[in-house]
Amino acid sequence: MPEVNRSAPPPVGGWTRFVTARPRLALLAALVITALAVFAGSGVADRMGSGGWQAPDAESTYATEVLAREFPASQPNLLLLVDSGSAGVDDPAVAAEATRLAERLKAEPGISGVGSYWETASPALRSEDGQEAIIAARIGGDEKTAGEALDRLAPAFAGERGPVTVSLGGPVAVQHEMQTIIQEDLLRAELIALPVTLVLLVMVFGSAVAAMLPLAVGIVAILGTNAVLRGLTEFTDVSVFAMNLTTALGLGLAIDYALFIVRRFREELATGADTRTAVGTTLRTAGRTVLFSALTVAVSLSAMLVFPQYFLRSFAYAGIAVVLLAAAAALILLPAALMLLGPRINSLDLRRLLRRRKKAATAGAGPAGATADGPGAGPAGGADASPGRGWAWLGALVMRRAPVFAIVTTVGLLLLGLPFLGVKFGTADDRQLPASAESRVVQEHIRDGFPGSPGGGLEVLAEGQGSRADLADLKSRIEQLPGVLRVEGPVAEGPAAYYSVLPKGEAVGEETQQLVRDLRAVPSASSLDLSVTGTAAVLVDSKDAIADRLPWALAIIVVATLLLVFLLTGSVLIPLQAVVLNALSLTAMFGAVVWVFQDGNLSGLLAFTSTGDIETTLPVLMFCVAFGLSMDYGVFLISRIKEEYDRTGDHEHSVTFGLRHTGGLITAAAVILAVVMVAIGTSRVTNTKMLGLGIALAVLMDAMVVRSLLVPAVMKLMGRSTWWAPAPLRAFHRRFGLSEGEAAPAVAPAAVPDPGGRGDLENPRPAAEAEEISDASRDIGEPARR
Repeated sequence: MPEVNRSAPPPVGGWTRFVTARPRLALLAALVITALAVFAGSGVADRMGSGGWQAPDAESTYATEVLAREFPASQPNLLLLVDSGSAGVDDPAVAAEATRLAERLKAEPGISGVGSYWETASPALRSEDGQEAIIAARIGGDEKTAGEALDRLAPAFAGERGPVTVSLGGPVAVQHEMQTIIQEDLLRAELIALPVTLVLLVMVFGSAVAAMLPLAVGIVAILGTNAVLRGLTEFTDVSVFAMNLTTALGLGLAIDYALFIVRRFREELATGADTRTAVGTTLRTAGRTVLFSALTVAVSLSAMLVFPQYFLRSFAYAGIAVVLLAAAAALILLPAALMLLGPRINSLDLRRLLRRRKKAATAGAGPAGATADGPGAGPAGGADASPGRGWAWLGALVMRRAPVFAIVTTVGLLLLGLPFLGVKFGTADDRQLPASAESRVVQEHIRDGFPGSPGGGLEVLAEGQGSRADLADLKSRIEQLPGVLRVEGPVAEGPAAYYSVLPKGEAVGEETQQLVRDLRAVPSASSLDLSVTGTAAVLVDSKDAIADRLPWALAIIVVATLLLVFLLTGSVLIPLQAVVLNALSLTAMFGAVVWVFQDGNLSGLLAFTSTGDIETTLPVLMFCVAFGLSMDYGVFLISRIKEEYDRTGDHEHSVTFGLRHTGGLITAAAVILAVVMVAIGTSRVTNTKMLGLGIALAVLMDAMVVRSLLVPAVMKLMGRSTWWAPAPLRAFHRRFGLSEGEAAPAVAPAAVPDPGGRGDLENPRPAAEAEEISDASRDIGEPARR
């Protein structure tokens, strides 16, 4: 029989005393801090950028900056599409009005490098049907400055101007419109997610009072993160896309943590504990799990800090802030609220009418009809034992047929991920926007109606004291490269010159990417330094930057996950299992991203335009976020299994117990988070849609397939070796490890023989629980383990 550790900590510890000593003062301070956060975070979206896909230390970034400074006309970011109607762009009245518009644009502050078809007669600036032509210019300054300039210019230039109609496009217009749409869509997503989430929480808890607490924690986390991001914009670039992650994780994780804590608190009340003792036990058990979960999610998101693109780094800023704030609110503010509410946490039970028929069965089970399974134990937060019995039955079934479930589930997940083997990486462009967006309409007119490959040209910057002969020789070498259609230039200014290279292939196709590499390998005069930029060059540099840093990011995630899960469990094998199964849970997401967004399946239903590729940074972002959320649910399940195993030493019973007590909770949390992510996925911007819907799918697959089927099957196959660790690591864990259980481990897993499934005789299972497990086992023909 395993040696039982009968010692237990006092019912009220230092941390509990700290957060519950003055609960009213704590909540008042939280209210004041939240109000200050609202003030500090106001206008944060207006200070964010909509770019950030370029690596700042890349060759293409350097060349772009030099060309923008020395040759503004080579890097226009504002395009005025002039439509002459049936008159034609060469009509004298049209030409006069267009010339007047170009001169006015030159006089505007912050505008440089203005050129037009009517000034240069360049065929590239005239549509093939002769009805449209372009005025090109560059707005100087950063994204915020350029956006403000565009807001000033649009009313003065866009619309009908005499015989012509003018529309604004170009990179600045695309980015500015994308930023505006994202803000509008985020507000709509919040208006969708908040009421739906509240309804789901009421279904989970029954009590309207209990349902409001997780929502309050989420709102505090979101407002606090907005204030943090507003402060960061003073020192670094932050992407407006990060606002979506703030809302999603702020609601999702805060609700997860609050669900876990409130549920455990209600369980403790149901056993007859007083409010202070219930809060203390909750913090020592569920509170530790929340802390571990927050650390694992934050570590997964922090891995994006190793990448140079500020698009990815912004998600790390937002993610780390919202996770830590959500955990802080759940571990500090929520216990204070629970201290004040006490048993009133079960007030305003909106499902009372539905439970009248079950009243006789649940009378005497504790406050609000609590049972051995605890309030809210099932997906609907059931007031009776049936949800817990269902999860117990499922756990017993899975372990009865563990090899079948393990093989079928693994093969199924791998098959769902197969489309990702055909992934093609590209860059984000105007097709991210809805078809009605003005800047996209302009870009499509240029892409479809103008000669050459608009947006696909490459620029070769040559710096140094090269002679005219050197520059001519360099042009000749460039023209000889395969994949080059035409070379224009050089255009010289002081010690710098540049060439415009028109490729034969698509703007970001493999042929054009190879041309970038060939251009960078062209030998030139020793006095000339060459740099290449353009859309394909940016893509090549972005892919290289991600490939260089990806091993470091993966190492951070894997090592930190292994360490944290070991500290939680004391096992060597469970951390390895967690990493592998979490990665496996993401296969469906990656397969769906390629099948839907790259290949264009369901594009009509989801209202987006497929570009035939995936933006390079999106898979990295989605992996880090989804992996962290998978660990969130994994920690919830494993911690409860570990707590019961420490108490009983019965491996199979502990797995079933953990699934029974967290299966409904994890499923409810996953559904709520998926609702939030789907609300984000209703965005009209394709990348945001991909992020929201992809992570929603990953979360549901992890909770409903991996945690419910694959984890119990694998733990059954591994048996008691699941808890093995070498003696030195066991000693390390005894000293430094933490777990959800209130006592130190009851057994040394590697040294104690199988107790035959009898459990801990000093701490027998509750009678109702033993009966449920027995019933579940008999349902599938397995003898009950008594």
